[in-house]
Amino acid sequence: MTRLPPVPKRPPRPATPAALRQAIRDEALRLGFDAVGFAPAALAPEARRERLQRLGDFLAAGWQGDMGWLGERADERADPQTLWREARTVVSLALNYGPAVDPMAALGHDDRAAISVYAQGRDYHDVMKSKLKALGRFIWDTWRHDLKVFVDTAPLMEKPAAQAAGQGWQGKHTNLVSRRFGSWLFLGEILLSVELPADEAEADHCGQCRACLDVCPTAAFPAPYRLEARRCISYLTIEHEGPVDRDLRPLLGNRIYGCDDCLAVCPWNKFAQRARETALMPRPALDAPLLAELATLDEAGFRRRFAGTAVKRIGRDRFLRNVAYALGNSARRAAALPAIERLLGDPSPLVRGAAVWALSRLAPQEFARRRGAIRDEHPDVHAEWSAALAEEVA
Repeated sequence: MTRLPPVPKRPPRPATPAALRQAIRDEALRLGFDAVGFAPAALAPEARRERLQRLGDFLAAGWQGDMGWLGERADERADPQTLWREARTVVSLALNYGPAVDPMAALGHDDRAAISVYAQGRDYHDVMKSKLKALGRFIWDTWRHDLKVFVDTAPLMEKPAAQAAGQGWQGKHTNLVSRRFGSWLFLGEILLSVELPADEAEADHCGQCRACLDVCPTAAFPAPYRLEARRCISYLTIEHEGPVDRDLRPLLGNRIYGCDDCLAVCPWNKFAQRARETALMPRPALDAPLLAELATLDEAGFRRRFAGTAVKRIGRDRFLRNVAYALGNSARRAAALPAIERLLGDPSPLVRGAAVWALSRLAPQEFARRRGAIRDEHPDVHAEWSAALAEEVA
């Protein structure tokens, strides 16, 4: 758990909104936040309509996939004051999680797992929440202003709020880009009942660059600033609950939790800094672990290995499904085949089905030999055998 510095003795009550704003900024930085910004909680009617239109278009296209919650409480997503009528100021807080090494380096080792940078340390929700609560307690204890704290837990559009607060801009990959920290920022917010002076909103500095769009393995960006989540590897390996579409599986490579490609190639990363919050730094056990080793994890082993991380939230079965796909994409047949054989007998039909595909892809001859010997009556696994056989015949 992140150890927070003690709250200092109550300072004199600031006489002006500007002084209050400065006191909140100073305390936030003392608590370990890397950047702080302030924006009005109220949106102009035109801006509100634009946000609702963009969200509506995204949902109408079905790009949200299994994330049905994105369509809930749409009005609140578009306007902080609809979420909380008393809100007057959005305090946008950011934590830098910049990696010390190239996050795409693991892609060159197909016997190892590529885990997204953000998930290699402690779950950022926990780290961010503890700091936000400490800042909120400081504000309440000192000035008794009502407030609400958010960290990816409510229908608040945090990236537009961060841009309005001068933290950065939403890049063509739809993530926040900062001139100081590149594409490596976690965001959290505090809504305040008091109106404070706002920072200047950040402008878009992407220009003609399209590096993030062109690098995407699954072509998940139908246009700049538009993401079709159903094709995004982060969505497929984290949010999607069932089998991944067969045509997308080879494109996953060895990415078993998230994907950093569009973030890692952003030219603004030349100004990025290494994370200074120790809880967010990668654990050695999560930095490109061997796929064959991960394939041996039972439920207890999975929970132990990923305790306190974001990976644990997807559950062992979904995680092993991803591992099986990665094994099928490996060129290391000698190391991968025993692991796939093990997963063919896994208790989870989701994992067994993924292992069937991996076997048919990595070792067609072995697949041909095994298909008559295995009698898996689960409909999903049976469908995988049938689909793989059809592909072999074709």
